[in-house]
Amino acid sequence: MVDVGHKPSQRRLARATGTVRCRVGNDPRAARAGRCRRGDVLTVAKIAGIQAAKRTDALIPLCHSLPLDSVDVRFEIGETEVRIFTEAATTSRTGVEMEALVAVSVAALTIYDMCKAIDKEMVIGDIRVTEKVKQ
Repeated sequence: MVDVGHKPSQRRLARATGTVRCRVGNDPRAARAGRCRRGDVLTVAKIAGIQAAKRTDALIPLCHSLPLDSVDVRFEIGETEVRIFTEAATTSRTGVEMEALVAVSVAALTIYDMCKAIDKEMVIGDIRVTEKVKQ
């Protein structure tokens, strides 16, 4: 694990994004309308993403435990995809990009899991950090 003990605590923020693409002809708005048998897809995915961000250090080897100040997960529904946007913030000695990425990944996996009965051809992708800020 990298020694960050010499670094000053700073406000740090990271944003990440990813997508869940649906098969052509399968409208992802079913997820928004909660028409999946397993329940309210986007609410469950949001909670899953937040919980995952809080547990990043347990999922990624050698990742620092961080006291998160906030985690946000939001969605945009397009014609053939659900876009996921996350933001994680902390006041710490190291960045929160892994927490933002884990939140996106687990939110996408949750959408996939909850909707797989209606679309077996979904594709998760484009997961990336879009912004890192030190203040």
